[in-house]
Amino acid sequence: MKPISPHLTGLLTEPFESDLARAHTLSARWYTDPELHALEHDRIFAATWQPVGRAAQVAQAGDFFTAEIAGRPVVVVRDEAGELRAFHNVCRHRAGPVAVGCGRRKSLQCAYHGWTYKLDGALATMPEFEGVACFERAENGLRPVKVASWGPFVFVNLDGSAGPLEDLLGGIPAATRKYALDAMTYRDRREWTFDCNWKVYMDNYHEGYHLPMVHPGLFREVDYTRYETRLFPMYEQQDAPIRPAKADAPEGSRMYDGNGEALYYGVFPNWMLNIYPDNISINIVMPVGLGRTHTLFEWYFREDAPSEAVARTIAFSEEIQDEDIRICLAVQKGLMSGAYDRGRFCVKREAAVHQFQGLVHGYMTRG
Repeated sequence: MKPISPHLTGLLTEPFESDLARAHTLSARWYTDPELHALEHDRIFAATWQPVGRAAQVAQAGDFFTAEIAGRPVVVVRDEAGELRAFHNVCRHRAGPVAVGCGRRKSLQCAYHGWTYKLDGALATMPEFEGVACFERAENGLRPVKVASWGPFVFVNLDGSAGPLEDLLGGIPAATRKYALDAMTYRDRREWTFDCNWKVYMDNYHEGYHLPMVHPGLFREVDYTRYETRLFPMYEQQDAPIRPAKADAPEGSRMYDGNGEALYYGVFPNWMLNIYPDNISINIVMPVGLGRTHTLFEWYFREDAPSEAVARTIAFSEEIQDEDIRICLAVQKGLMSGAYDRGRFCVKREAAVHQFQGLVHGYMTRG
């Protein structure tokens, strides 16, 4: 691990109270300190399973796509034997990219000097490289990255010693089996970039406490009195039963008719799965600066879902996202104001925020 300054050592040695009823939130400096932000790339994002693409993008031999994890480029590919693989998207010659975008290829070729690699990562050819001494082709293949898939999603982990994806997901696959995620088809995506620290956005997701004030449309849909949060080692599950429709409710005033539930999973450190009666969406959050965050939403529906229903669902999700962004921008200003250091948790509604902040603190203070 990189050495850290005495200033950052002081910040990281601040204790975090595990008892929710006695705990304070992380201090404002955890959302505004540039040195801590840089360290998060190594200790959190490079050490955890990250969703990077869709299984459908690498369904056939030769299919590939590229992605970045906190600035680190990777390429995911289906090799000729049908095995899913991932590599650092970095040529072993002089660090050029061996793949750009997505598509289908029989090999991976560096865009800088043309070094070519097989789909299993082995170095195949090096143009005009005769006369180089003490060079072993077999020792200069692409550096592998852990990769796994679940449902329609592909994940990678840059930490070679990381446990399997199943350890992170825990009971999520079993709990969501009835929704047949594998049968869901990708339909659309949206992206936003806005000015707040990524943890502000994640804190916001991990509680339904703000629904009455921030999300009037969503508040009409879910039964807030029965809204329940359950904690698991690396994620939380928020159960939000759909509110029964009133007999005199105007037609079209509700998204759902009272059957089923909304189910939300917030998975450490930075992705969320939102499940509604007729669709699912994944929300991936990445820092692009100390006080700047990028979020990606993708929606999946059954193949026979009408286009009108898809458009209406996405518009509703966009409305909720815009509301979340507005409050997160305001919170970031509050954290930077000098008028706030830390606060207390609502025991009834903010247990998952406490867990998330505890995980952040734990990952950042390891070693």
